[in-house]
Amino acid sequence: NLEAFYNDGLRSIGPVWSRSNAFAHGVPFKFPASPDTGPGLTNDGIELVKACNEMGIAVDLSHINEKGFWDVARVSTKPLIASHSNVHALCPTTRNLTDNQLKAIKDTNGIAGLNFAVAFLRKDGAKNQDVPMSTLVEHVNHMVDIMGIDHVGLGSDYDGAPPPYDLDSTAKLPTLTSALRDAGYDDEALNKICHANWLRVLEETWGE
Repeated sequence: NLEAFYNDGLRSIGPVWSRSNAFAHGVPFKFPASPDTGPGLTNDGIELVKACNEMGIAVDLSHINEKGFWDVARVSTKPLIASHSNVHALCPTTRNLTDNQLKAIKDTNGIAGLNFAVAFLRKDGAKNQDVPMSTLVEHVNHMVDIMGIDHVGLGSDYDGAPPPYDLDSTAKLPTLTSALRDAGYDDEALNKICHANWLRVLEETWGE
């Protein structure tokens, strides 16, 4: 069905959500825990990644487990994309990325998008929405330290999880950009984080 979906406009796909299916194994929501929670891509999953590469469909790795991530990294010829994942070293949930995963994203000229979900931001993994902007800045700083400014974006997850109170609406996005500016990110850096990095990666992935 992939060709029909493509013709209908599909340009990005997650092989899994946080459950297993015919293609791969998603990470269950656990804290504290490693994203290394089971086997990697199935044979069908390998063929799916190859087909997406050929057709110009982005493969989103945010819900896949660590072995699946590395299988995609081995098979794919396109930039690695984790659209809404944070830093495992700062919040050790299965849904976040290890430093080695972040390095792999950089090595493929890919991108990781900052997730606003409080359970993936807080050091205690709690769903308490009282989270300061400094916590999000800390995650961005770590991503930039590991990957460089060209590989960090915004991933929000507004439709899936509770964000910090100070960021519970798209109208409040300037609260985050102001915090990043106060942390030393200039206009060029903010443009990259807010849109330019995403545009580069998607253009390279889609080939359009």
